[in-house]
Amino acid sequence: MFRSVVLPVRHQKANIQRCLRRHLSSQNSNPKYAKTRAGSGTSDKADAAASAASMVPRGPVSWASLGLVFVAAASAASYYQVERERRLENAMGKIVSTGKPAIGGPWSLIDLDGKLVTNKSFEGKWTLLYFGFARCPDICPSEMVKVGQVLDTLKKDYPQLAGNIKPIFVSVDPARDSLKALKEYAKDFHPEYIFLTGSPEQVQQMAKKYRVYVSKADETEDGDYLVDHSIVIYFHDDTGDLADCFTQSMRPTDVTEKIVERMTFVPEM
Repeated sequence: MFRSVVLPVRHQKANIQRCLRRHLSSQNSNPKYAKTRAGSGTSDKADAAASAASMVPRGPVSWASLGLVFVAAASAASYYQVERERRLENAMGKIVSTGKPAIGGPWSLIDLDGKLVTNKSFEGKWTLLYFGFARCPDICPSEMVKVGQVLDTLKKDYPQLAGNIKPIFVSVDPARDSLKALKEYAKDFHPEYIFLTGSPEQVQQMAKKYRVYVSKADETEDGDYLVDHSIVIYFHDDTGDLADCFTQSMRPTDVTEKIVERMTFVPEM
């Protein structure tokens, strides 16, 4: 029988620190954000290296010219590493002394039946929270399928834990993700998923509390567009506190392992 306990402050703080590192790292990976077409765009680091290479005079390749390219690339990489660390330190500075993270907070949206749902609605349950949009062609479906695989594995191997977890999808495109559109979208994913939306202001406020990057991309003349957004799955404990977060690079087995670790943690007496 597994015990579900709230981590002590020091453990919560350590978990949130790791979560922030992964969150910020995911926003510096390739692609930088959820560019919603596979293979679209390159990272800033790659762009910098390519720009440096283009400055080298064309002609016969020599060891000297290759050396210049490598030095320029290394300088660019060092700059972005320093910048990433600076952003991380700034984020870490927002963790207050009580150990509560500066990620998350109260929110209110509506579900597919038009009923009001708030963060309080999930008290007593652990939640996997993901921000996305119904017209996302690749990354959102991939991450949501990954969560479904995690849930199925937990149901098979750890049924006591699986029954206490709720996956939540929040639309970052409320202008197009109507209740009808989300109901149709929900048919393709795990039946346990809870789909939420709201007014643009409600969604924007919630995204801001979770530091979710959201921006229109590739808007066409007829008004169609994609949405760039952060790719993070937020894992909350049964009191609503952020226990961990999982980035795109993590495999279903990695996520499952972390969830089991968090939910069965028993502090030493």
